[in-house]
Amino acid sequence: MTSLHPAAFLLLGGLLLPLLPLTARRVALLLLPLAGFYNLLGYQVGDGQVGSLAGYELHWVRVDQLSLLFGYLFHVAAFLAALFSLHLRDRLQQATGFLYAGAAVGAVFAGDLIVLFIFWELLAISSVFQIWATQSERAIAAGTRYLLIHISSGLLLLVGTAWHYQQTGSLALGHLGIDSWATRLIFLGVGIKCAFPFLHSWLVDAYPESTPTGAVFLSSFTTKTAVYVLARSFAGTEILLYIGAAMAMFPIFYAVIENDLRRVLGYSMINQIGFMVVGVGLGPGMGVNGAVAHAFNDVLFKGLLFMSMGAVLYRTGKINGSDLGGLYKSMPWTCGFCMVGAASISAFPLFSGFVSKSMVMQAAANEGHLVVWLLLLFASAGVFHHAGIKIPFFAFFAHDAGIRCREAPRNMLVAMGIGATLCIGIGSFPHYLYSLLPYPVDYEPYDATHIVLQLQLLFFSALAFVALKLTGIYPPELRSANIDVDWTYRKLLPGAARLCVRVGAPLWDGLVDWGKRQVFALIEQVRQYHGPTGVFARAWPISSSVLLVTIFLAVYLFVYLG
Repeated sequence: MTSLHPAAFLLLGGLLLPLLPLTARRVALLLLPLAGFYNLLGYQVGDGQVGSLAGYELHWVRVDQLSLLFGYLFHVAAFLAALFSLHLRDRLQQATGFLYAGAAVGAVFAGDLIVLFIFWELLAISSVFQIWATQSERAIAAGTRYLLIHISSGLLLLVGTAWHYQQTGSLALGHLGIDSWATRLIFLGVGIKCAFPFLHSWLVDAYPESTPTGAVFLSSFTTKTAVYVLARSFAGTEILLYIGAAMAMFPIFYAVIENDLRRVLGYSMINQIGFMVVGVGLGPGMGVNGAVAHAFNDVLFKGLLFMSMGAVLYRTGKINGSDLGGLYKSMPWTCGFCMVGAASISAFPLFSGFVSKSMVMQAAANEGHLVVWLLLLFASAGVFHHAGIKIPFFAFFAHDAGIRCREAPRNMLVAMGIGATLCIGIGSFPHYLYSLLPYPVDYEPYDATHIVLQLQLLFFSALAFVALKLTGIYPPELRSANIDVDWTYRKLLPGAARLCVRVGAPLWDGLVDWGKRQVFALIEQVRQYHGPTGVFARAWPISSSVLLVTIFLAVYLFVYLG
C-alpha cells in the first residue's frame, strides 16, 4: 500500500499552485490529478491509515469498493475541470478548486465521523471561492448565502457526531440509520448538501452565479460526496424513497419555465440526484449499485453540460435562453458535445445515463414500489424535456440571435471531448463501470424490453415538446425571476421583519412612554408619604405612639386569646 493519502496530490496542488509561474502552474494542473489517480491505484480493498488527534484515534483512510469508486471518479472530474480551466490566470480560483476536489476525496475515504467533518467543512470553505471569483454583487451575496447554509450543514454533522459518540462511544463511519436524534441530525446535515426538497435552493441560487469554469468544479463534488455518505450510512432508509421521488419530480416544473440555462442545469442536477437518493433508499444490492453508478455518470454528463454552457457564457457573455440561439454556426464542436451530454442525461441507448438510471428504476420495480417507479418514469420523460431538448435547443438552434463568436478555447474543447468520449464509452461498454460497483452486478441493460420502453418514452417526450412548441403552449423564455424556497429567507422573512419594525415601533414607543409615566407617578406617590414633608417623615408625639401600640396589642389579644 502506498503511504500517501489518496487526497494528498490534490491538496498539495491547492497549496502550491498559487506559488508557481503560469507555465509551471498549467503543467501542474494536469499532472497532479493524474499523479493522484496513479497513487490511488496503489490502494487495495481493506487498506487503511490510522492516526490520533486530541486523544482520539482517527481513521484517515478506509478503503473499500465504494470509496475506491468515488475516489477514481473525483480524480477524473478534477482532471477534466482542471483541463477546462487551463486558460485561467486566476491563481486563487485554480488553487481552491484543487482544495475542493481534495476535500471531496478525503471525505469519501474517511473512516470515522471526525475525519468526515474535517473534510466536510473544507468542502464548504474551498468551494465558495468558485462563486465569489465572479466578483459581482449577485455572486458575492449568493456565495455568502451558500457558505452560511453549508456551514450550518457542518454544524449539524458535528453536533450529531458528538451526541452519537456520547450515546454509543463510537465514531465509526458506517451504517447509522435514523433511529436516534443524533443520527437524525447527521442525516439532516447530509440532506442539506444533497439538496433535499426545501433544502435545495442553495444549489440553484449559487451555482449559476459561479464562473464558467467554477460551475464545472461545483457540479462534481459537493452533492456527490453527500450521496456517498447516504450510501455509506443510510442505505435502506425507507424515507429516502419518497425524498428521492420528490427530488426527481419537482425540479422539472421549475426547469421548464427557467430562462437561465445554468439554473436549468441546477434544477436538472437535483432531478438526477433524486434517482440516486431513491437507489440508496432501496438498500444494498441493485439499489445502491444503481445510485453510485448514476452518480459516476452524472458527474460526467452533467459536467459536460456545464462545460458546454460555460463555453457559451465565456464566448458570448450570455446564458439566458431568450438571448441565445443559432450558435451552432459559430460553436459547432461545443454544440455537438452538448448534444452528447443531453443524450446521456436523457438515457438514450449507447449513452451513459441509459446503463445507470435504468438500474435504479429496475430495482424499484423488482421490490414492488410501483408508485415510486411511475414517478421516476415521469421524471425520466421530464428530464428529456428540460435538459435533453431545452438546453441544446435554446442555446444553439431555437432562433438566430445574430451572435457570431469564436469557438471555445482548445483546452475547453479537449475537456468536453474527453467527457463526451467517456459518456459514449460507458454507455456502450457498461461492464467496465459495473466492475467497480460495491456489490456484484446481475443486470443487463441492453435487453429488448428496456430498449423499446426507453425509446418509446423518448419518442413521445420529443413529440410532446414539438406539439407544445407548435401550439404555443410551451412556456416561453422570459426575462423573469422564478420564486423558489429561498424566497422565504431572502424576501419573506426580511420583509416581515421590516413590517414588524414599522408597525411595532410606534406601539413599543407608546408602551415605553406609558411605563415611564407609571414609574414617575409611583415615585411621586412615594414622595408624598416618605419625602421630607411626607406623612411618615414627620416626628410623632410619644403619647400617640403609645396609644397606637396599645391599640395593636388590644387587637392581638382579642383575635388570638379571646
